[in-house]
Amino acid sequence: MSKKGYWMAMIDVRDPELYKRYIEANAAAFAKYGAKFAVRAGRHENPERPTGNRHVLVEFESFDKAVECYHSPEYQHASQFRLAASSGHFVIVEGA
Repeated sequence: MSKKGYWMAMIDVRDPELYKRYIEANAAAFAKYGAKFAVRAGRHENPERPTGNRHVLVEFESFDKAVECYHSPEYQHASQFRLAASSGHFVIVEGA
């Protein structure tokens, strides 16, 4: 049984209108790869230092699926909007 894969992102959105296009565009990739949102924005607290104004944790059935989704044509199209509208930290990790 393979371990789950996760996308973890701490993002600072500079252009909310353009970021909305990213959210609309990423739906195709997330549906295709079975992504599930554990965290998608919501309330947060920065007890040590700023971490951005949007936080996301996306779960996939495996690490390999998480990597495949990132490199898919569908997500690469969507990511152009994210990169233009925001900056931050993004990582793909294998679960425990």
